[in-house]
Amino acid sequence: MEAPAAVLVTGLVILADWLVSQEHYLRLRQSMLGTSLDGHFAQSCLDAERLVREAGLLPVDLEYKGFGEAYGIEGEPNALQRSVAEELAEAVGERGEVWRGGIMLVTAAPGDGKSETAMEAERVLAGRFGTRGFAFLLPTMATSDQMYARVAGVVARQAGEGAGLTLTHSMAWLNGAYAEDEPGGGRVLTCEGDEEEGDARSRWERDMRPRRWLRGAGRALLAQFAVGTVDQALMAVLPVRHNALRLLALSNKTFVVDEAHAYDPYMQVLLGRLLNWLGWFGVPVVLLSATLPVSVSDRLIKEYLRGARRLTKQERRELEGRTFRAPYPGWLFVDGADGTATAISRVRQAEQAAERRMSLSVRVEPVVHGEAGGDRGRLAVIERLLEPLAAEAGGCALVVCNTVPEAQGTYLRLREFLSARGLDAGQVLLLHARFPAEEREERTRLVTAGLGRSGPRPGRRIVVATQVVEQSLDLDADVVISDLAPLALLLQRAGRGWRHEAWWAVRGRPGDRPRPAWARQPELVVLDPLAAGRGVPGQWGEVYAEFLLRATSEALAQRGGKPVEIPQDVQDLVEEVHGHRPGRFDWDDPAKSAAYTAFRGKELAERSVGDVLVIPRARSVAGLHGLHHLDGAEEEWQAATRLGADAVRLLCVYVHESGAVTLDPAGARRLPGMDGPLRVVDVRAVMGRTIAVNADWFRGEREAHRPPVEWAEHPLLGDLVVLRQPVSGGRVQPVRVCGKSLHLDPDLGLVRK
Repeated sequence: MEAPAAVLVTGLVILADWLVSQEHYLRLRQSMLGTSLDGHFAQSCLDAERLVREAGLLPVDLEYKGFGEAYGIEGEPNALQRSVAEELAEAVGERGEVWRGGIMLVTAAPGDGKSETAMEAERVLAGRFGTRGFAFLLPTMATSDQMYARVAGVVARQAGEGAGLTLTHSMAWLNGAYAEDEPGGGRVLTCEGDEEEGDARSRWERDMRPRRWLRGAGRALLAQFAVGTVDQALMAVLPVRHNALRLLALSNKTFVVDEAHAYDPYMQVLLGRLLNWLGWFGVPVVLLSATLPVSVSDRLIKEYLRGARRLTKQERRELEGRTFRAPYPGWLFVDGADGTATAISRVRQAEQAAERRMSLSVRVEPVVHGEAGGDRGRLAVIERLLEPLAAEAGGCALVVCNTVPEAQGTYLRLREFLSARGLDAGQVLLLHARFPAEEREERTRLVTAGLGRSGPRPGRRIVVATQVVEQSLDLDADVVISDLAPLALLLQRAGRGWRHEAWWAVRGRPGDRPRPAWARQPELVVLDPLAAGRGVPGQWGEVYAEFLLRATSEALAQRGGKPVEIPQDVQDLVEEVHGHRPGRFDWDDPAKSAAYTAFRGKELAERSVGDVLVIPRARSVAGLHGLHHLDGAEEEWQAATRLGADAVRLLCVYVHESGAVTLDPAGARRLPGMDGPLRVVDVRAVMGRTIAVNADWFRGEREAHRPPVEWAEHPLLGDLVVLRQPVSGGRVQPVRVCGKSLHLDPDLGLVRK
């Protein structure tokens, strides 16, 4: 058989082995042992369906409802969504039996309902290709958590109570909507395989939780519906143990990738290779993005097509000579059988553009970082921009910073700014990734509650955040102020301003959600140090490539304050900065040429690393050994789906003068497991206080920050880095680590100076 088929058979054997190797089943079969091998085999055949059902692997047919009812949205679908339901369905229905899967690219501005469009496309494609369920994958755990709640509602509203739905990322079990029940009533499986009592949940929460078996390591993608980070799927094309099982899990469900622009060149190589395998399997794929360069989308589509069918040399040359470009806004579907492309009609595209049309004012403010900036100092400029909000009119602003320290400093300055005017400093909120997990979840909830689509809008609110707000957070600010960033990301940040205007234009603006008088139009203010004649601030480090920052600054300067017409201008702006076009660069400027050379060198290096590590293309695998072509360990924890510094999970604890060690500065939450067994609720409490940080922060000093000996053998707590903060006279003292001062501040999160 062909190697990709052998891979699926291998995955099936692994799955069968895991199912029958469950301890309760083995004990049952031991008690039934007889002398007849035929009888033993017959009983195994009888047991097979029950094992599959108990594991949650039998698919459920959804009762498809109307658009509004299915997705919990008032009103009718927009033109993009109507086009998918009508035009895509008509296009795939006309192709008869010649189609072998296909890949779809959906492009639209932030807030245009791409997630619902993808699920509507899945309904159409599943009906045509016979797939059962979908994997909806996103770039981060935070965005996955948000999407999980939405997908759970969609599945539940369509009578999918018995369907397996999993949240698949490394910290999924900490998610409040997904986690196992806490002690209090009902038998549940803990992360250690033991059972504890659990409390009652709402009906849909209980029914949407996957069977216990699906919660095991490496199994979540096998569920009929899976939501999680794209890393979980990319592991399928790395030479790690059980990668065949992951490929099997993806071989019969629609594959949806959200925020397709958010992946670096290394991850693009892995994603392209996975699409190549999915093309061989005939799996329909849906890619979603607001700011994806054509060069990237074209490469991904071609990888899929190379896997979908065997190409002759002539066909390969013809494929390389084509460019697949999706309308913006709109969609493009390319079938896997012959590469025929179908796109949204011009009528529907024009309707979508008209529904979403917005003129975005983009103002560039030259700023100087540091204390000596005077009136052009970055913080002084932000204060000046927010003066109208501090007046009686109020309003809501989003300030996006490039680094956590800058966000913390901006937050403190803006609290002083409001306090000096006799206003409540509590109207300033801070959100970044260096809060403990439980606090970050609560802060995200507060931010989205105030600037989301529903509920009363605060009279005055300033949200200071980092890049965590760029993706999949449904926010609507009156003005967005942002540090200079690559242009595609600036457009993502701008999408958090006036996001619901089209929504309210159709349904009528609620009386409790007015715009202040000073917010006359959508506005993005870019704080640009390059426009002030300065270089890229040293504190930004390598957050963004200098070349992209310079190209963005020049592109904005060339516009001369001209508004960005959304959606018409979006794709051209993305291509101007992020697209690959020969002859676009001025080599006479030494600074620019050095920045470009460094950018392209890093990009090529990352792609090269991906090419070395990834498994071969589906049609190039000679045998199963091709999936494990690298010598050495094959454990998943050793595989890298992302390049960059290693991360560790940091737990900040408090050491009191009495010697007690607690999870809180007040001393009320003692460190669990010191004088008794660790319960699952204890483990969850500890992990909820952890923060992902750069492992280099503790290089050479890791030994001094090991967890307590009582946790050493625990699979989760034993790997933590513990920062022991002394508490003296009621005050928390910082800890010196590798020449830096670290402490966890209740308002600022983790502070490192």
